[in-house]
Amino acid sequence: MTERPFRFGLQLPPTDCAGAVATAQRAEAAGYDVIHTCDHIGASVLPPLTPLAAIAVATERLRLCPLVVNGDFHHPLGLARDVVAIDHLSGGRMEIGIGAGHSFPEYAAAGLRFDPAPVRKARLAESVEVLRRLLDGETVDFAGAHVTLRAAAVGASLQEHLPILVGVNGRTALAHAVRHADTIGLMMLGRTLADGQNHETRWEASRLDDTVTHIRTEAVASGRDPELQALVQLVVVTDDRHTAALRMVERGLAPTVADILATPFLAVGTHEQIARHLHECRERWGINYFSVRDLEAFAPVISLMGG
Repeated sequence: MTERPFRFGLQLPPTDCAGAVATAQRAEAAGYDVIHTCDHIGASVLPPLTPLAAIAVATERLRLCPLVVNGDFHHPLGLARDVVAIDHLSGGRMEIGIGAGHSFPEYAAAGLRFDPAPVRKARLAESVEVLRRLLDGETVDFAGAHVTLRAAAVGASLQEHLPILVGVNGRTALAHAVRHADTIGLMMLGRTLADGQNHETRWEASRLDDTVTHIRTEAVASGRDPELQALVQLVVVTDDRHTAALRMVERGLAPTVADILATPFLAVGTHEQIARHLHECRERWGINYFSVRDLEAFAPVISLMGG
C-alpha cells in the first residue's frame, strides 16, 4: 500500500455547540488538517452536519468530515444532498464518514429496530454504493435489499471526487469498504457495553496485523489502495510512558504494556515519543491519518512532525 503523508483530525466535543466554530478555528491555526463531528442523539448534542456548514464559512483550509454518521439515521439521498451542499459552501473541502451504528439506546430513542450487526453492515454497504454515485452527480436507480431509489439526483460535489470514509469491523464489511471507500476507519472494537456507548477493545497488535493483512489482500485483488485512519481514543502526555501504559493494562484497554504502546488507538509518552509512535504505526500498518479529541495535548506533535 502507498505510504501517504500524515493527516491529523480533531473531533469536536459532542456537546460544545456554542464553541464549535471557535474550536475549529483554533484547530486550523494549530495545524490540524480535518475537523470532525460525531453522530449521537441526546440533549444539546451537536448534529453531524450542521456545525460543519458553519465551520466551512469560518475557516479556509480545514477539511470537514463527520466521524462518523450513523447510516441508519440518514437516508442516503438526504445525506448526499447535504454533503454536496456543504462541499460547495466550503469550496470543495467536504468528506463524508459513515458507519453502521452501535448505540442501541439511541435506536430505541428514535423508535428504530436495532438489527443484528450483519444486517446493519449490509444496509451500510448499500448506502455507501448509492452515496458514491450520488456524490459523483449521477442520476441513480437502485433496488437493493435495504435501499431503493428511482431517478434520484442531488447534483455533483464541487470537488471532482468527494472522499468517503467507512468505519467498520469484520472481514466482509472491510472487504466491501476496500472496494468502495477512499478511507477505511480502523476501529478494532468489540461488543457495545451496557451503557450503549463504550465498547470492548481489541487493541492487540497481532489482531491489527491480521486486519491490515486482510485489507491489503483485498486491495490487491480489487486494484484499489484505500487510506487507513485511526481515532486515537486517549492522548496521555507523560515522561513515564511505561507506568502510564501499565495503568491502561489495569483498566483492561489491552492485554499487555507492549500492546498499549504499539496500538494506534492510544498515544502515550512525551510529544517526541508520540511522534515516533505515529511513524512506527505508519511503517507497520500503513496508517497515515490520525484523529484525536484533545486539541492542546496533541498540537505539539503536529509541530514536531512538520504539520
